[in-house]
Amino acid sequence: MPTNFIEELRWRGMIHDIMPGTEDALNKQVCGGYIGFDPTADSLHVGHLVQIMTLVHFQRAGHKPFALVGGATGMVGDPSGKSKERNLLDKETLDHNVNRVKQQLEKFLDFTPGENSAQMVNNYDWFKDMSFLDFIRDVGKHISVSYMMAKDSVKSRLETGMSFTEFSYQLVQGYDFYFLNKYHNCIVQLGGSDQWGNIVTGTELIRRKSGNDAYAVTTPLIKKADGTKFGKTEGGSVWLDADRTSPYEFYQFWLNASDADVANYIRIFTLKDKEEIEALESEHKVAPHLRILQKAVADEITTRVHGEDALKTAIAASAILFGKSTAADLKAISEKDFFSIFDGVPMATISFNDFSEGISIVDALAAKTGFLGSNSEAKRELKANAVAVNKEKVTEDFILTTENLINNRYCLLSKGKKTNYILIVE
Repeated sequence: MPTNFIEELRWRGMIHDIMPGTEDALNKQVCGGYIGFDPTADSLHVGHLVQIMTLVHFQRAGHKPFALVGGATGMVGDPSGKSKERNLLDKETLDHNVNRVKQQLEKFLDFTPGENSAQMVNNYDWFKDMSFLDFIRDVGKHISVSYMMAKDSVKSRLETGMSFTEFSYQLVQGYDFYFLNKYHNCIVQLGGSDQWGNIVTGTELIRRKSGNDAYAVTTPLIKKADGTKFGKTEGGSVWLDADRTSPYEFYQFWLNASDADVANYIRIFTLKDKEEIEALESEHKVAPHLRILQKAVADEITTRVHGEDALKTAIAASAILFGKSTAADLKAISEKDFFSIFDGVPMATISFNDFSEGISIVDALAAKTGFLGSNSEAKRELKANAVAVNKEKVTEDFILTTENLINNRYCLLSKGKKTNYILIVE
């Protein structure tokens, strides 16, 4: 028998709306449930993690999770939460995006064959051979225009305008639920609170076409305590793809969470149980400066998304900026992480020929770069033992050579603990 999935979501603060009878239905037997993922990009981002974790909990409760990638609905465009119609993608781009999304979901869900193994489905598979006339006859006739017009996702767009394509989206998504209910015993659709209207349309279509029971559960949209949008930084979205957002940047996103936000994050984005979380919260209250909760969240999520080695690298990179580190630590991180860590640090370019002949540290600090205002200032800081090359202290007679380059391309000059400068050799 399955465990109580709804109760698990409830104590984690992950329920916004729930259709009456859902909890009883899920407690009676193992059944299917699904969430749709929109493949308009070739990577998911942290905004998708609430839904991914919902499916993870669904599977852990003993049920069978279906992750639907919208190869067909991606060609239509969901109006929910949108102020304007988005660009539609061609099939080749969508296919590429769908494959990449699949790879990311497989890091979270267990696809090993079994009673409740996860299953990936693509709604293009059942829509590709359906004609427009078939659709309006078999689906459209069951849902009235007045019913569709009453949805918030439609009403909010009436003044600014909505194409028939987007207007029909709730019918297309509703048919997804009908198809999965009929052929895969999916009795519940899960999603964000902005999807409630579309999900309920699906339950209504199932009731009218087949008479089966179907249910709905939505999760709250995550809001940060300071009012800014969750999942966004100055650099844009925080992606699960390491090429878009490096593991270091990903780790830092969670590590920099406020105390007010991390209390929610540790419940939503980790698999720690209630007792573990409460124990960590007690530790955090005693020494909030140690950021115990933030580290617990950052460690678990970074490991799940990028692996243990990437976590170790991210922690090492964080130590470079905030703690004690050596030239070996700098050389151990990728070039992308290096420039992420020192984003915004001033830099100068020097020719490889000049560097290969050797440059005195005084010239490197002053005349060649302008890092320090003059040779005399450079000598003064050197005598005070305040200057480092790649995190290692140097003296006035030090000569910079190609041996000091990281990746044969750049090196880091530092004055004190917080003032840095990058030399790039070309």
